[in-house]
Amino acid sequence: MLFLGLESSCDETAVAIVEDGRKVIASRLISQTEVHKAFGGVVPEVAARRHLEVINDLVAEVLDEAAIDPRTLAGVACTTGPGLIGTLLVGLSCAKALAWSYDLPLLAVDHIFAHVCANYIDTDLEPPFIALVVSGGHSQIMHFESYKQASIVGQTIDDASGEAYDKVARLLGLGYPGGPAIDQAAIKGNPKAFRFPEGMVSGSDFSFSGLKTAVMRTVENLEAQGGGPLPVSDLAASFQDAVNRVLFRKTLTVAQSAGISQIVLAGGVAANSDLRKRFEGLDHMRVFRPSPALCTDNAVMVAAAAYYSGEPVPFSVSAYSRQH
Repeated sequence: MLFLGLESSCDETAVAIVEDGRKVIASRLISQTEVHKAFGGVVPEVAARRHLEVINDLVAEVLDEAAIDPRTLAGVACTTGPGLIGTLLVGLSCAKALAWSYDLPLLAVDHIFAHVCANYIDTDLEPPFIALVVSGGHSQIMHFESYKQASIVGQTIDDASGEAYDKVARLLGLGYPGGPAIDQAAIKGNPKAFRFPEGMVSGSDFSFSGLKTAVMRTVENLEAQGGGPLPVSDLAASFQDAVNRVLFRKTLTVAQSAGISQIVLAGGVAANSDLRKRFEGLDHMRVFRPSPALCTDNAVMVAAAAYYSGEPVPFSVSAYSRQH
C-alpha cells in the first residue's frame, strides 16, 4: 500500500510516498530555516506563504519520481495538528484537492504520532514501546501499547526542550535554530563547568523554564564580572547536559517500571548527538532513533503514520493548533 504524505505544520514543506509504512519510495522537502533566521524564530504568516509557493511543485516532483498513477495510491495523508494553523491549512487544502481529484481517501495524521512513526522506516520496530518525543513544541514520554493506541506518561509543564534550546541559544548569541547550534558549540565545551539545576518536578514530568532562567542568571553574572568573552562552549555543554540527563533518566525509569525493553526517540531534539549517545549506551534495551533528517518535520513520517494510525476523514475536517 502506497500513501502520499504532506507535511506543513511549521516551516518545512514536505511531500513523500511511503510503501507499507516502512519503505520510502520518493521524498522531497524544502526548509525555511534561512528565511526565518533573520527573525530569530518562525513567523507564521511568512511560513504559510512559502508553503503555498512550493507545495504543488513538490507534489508533482514526488509523483514523477515514484512513476505511479496517483489513482493507485491507498490514500492522501496530511498533518492536521498540532502546529501553526495557517501553515497546516496549506497542506490540508492541498491534500483535500488531491484526494478529491483522484477519488482517494483523505487521512488525518497527528503530528506527534507521525514523529514516532519515523522509527518504522527501514526497521522491524513493533509496539509495545516507550517513546520520548522531544521538539520545539513538545516534550513528552509516551507508552505505545499498539500502533494506534498510546498514552502520555509524562510531559513538560512549561517550556518544551526544543523551546529551551532556542531561548538559551539566543542568550549565548548562537542564533537560530538553537538546537543544532548548541549541539555544535557543546562539542568543545565542558559539561561539568556549570552545574545547572534540573526542574524539581516529581514523577515523569519535565520542567525547563527554571533551567533557562539559571543560564540567563549565570550569563548576567559572568558579564557583570567582566574578564573577557563568555565561555560559550562550556555554557552550551552544561546546559545540554542538564536537559539530556533528565530526559534520559526519566525515560529509562518509565521503560523499566513498565517492563518494556524498547525505547524510541522522536522529534527534532532526538537529532541531538549527546542525547543519542546516552541511549545508544544501553545494552539491555532496544533503542530506535530516526536518522537526523527524519527527526525534524518531514512527510515520510506522515505517510508512515497514515499506514499505521491514520484515519479516513470527511472533507469537512479542519486543522488544530494544540494536541487533542
